Amino acid sequence: MKGAIIFTGTGPILILTTYASMKDPQFIKKLAMKGIKKFIACELDLETVKKKYGDYYNSIMNDVKQTDDLRVLDYNGHSVFYNFSFHDIGKPIFYEP
Repeated sequence: MKGAIIFTGTGPILILTTYASMKDPQFIKKLAMKGIKKFIACELDLETVKKKYGDYYNSIMNDVKQTDDLRVLDYNGHSVFYNFSFHDIGKPIFYEP
């Protein structure tokens, strides 16, 4: 499982995914199905995400309504942006079709 901030046209979201790479064509297709066709992705240390989101992280992981390959943990852009330091995020990956 990986955590990542995805910067989109409407602001950042925090996702959890089982995809090995943010450049995986199936990952990109999954984001496109959610209306995200152009993005900047920055991976996060999963332990940092778990610490910051605590019980909410666990409830999202146990939500049977969601699929295992991509889960949105936080879609409040303000919360996502200010919950993590720039030192917490990995090297950005840019994607546009």
